[in-house]
Amino acid sequence: QVQLVESGGGLVQPGGSLKLSCAASGFRLDRYAIGWLRQAPGKDREGVACIRGTDGKATYADSMKGRFTISKDDAKNTVFLQMDSLQPDDTGVYYCAARHTSWCPSPSEFDHWGQGTQVTVSS
Repeated sequence: QVQLVESGGGLVQPGGSLKLSCAASGFRLDRYAIGWLRQAPGKDREGVACIRGTDGKATYADSMKGRFTISKDDAKNTVFLQMDSLQPDDTGVYYCAARHTSWCPSPSEFDHWGQGTQVTVSS
């Protein structure tokens, strides 16, 4: 059974950093694409970053490039999202999602989702 459990969210001041973790179980990371997505209050869910299982290649939404870094540890079956230079617009629930595919799908194509972790950027 595929399970994804996010952790690491919290309250941070503008300009600060957070590192999110996504602990995966029931499958091998090297055979899945893993994405981080977020949903801000009153807005649609949007893609943040994705990492391919086969080669670890990462892709990012334009507004996150240079600020967010996605990575994974296959041995620990865990995916991370390092978030730097956080701004109030980054506030939202961050989800980890997975799809059994060799490429990064669009946000709506992920099959498995975690429960989400709240990130709040505020002074």
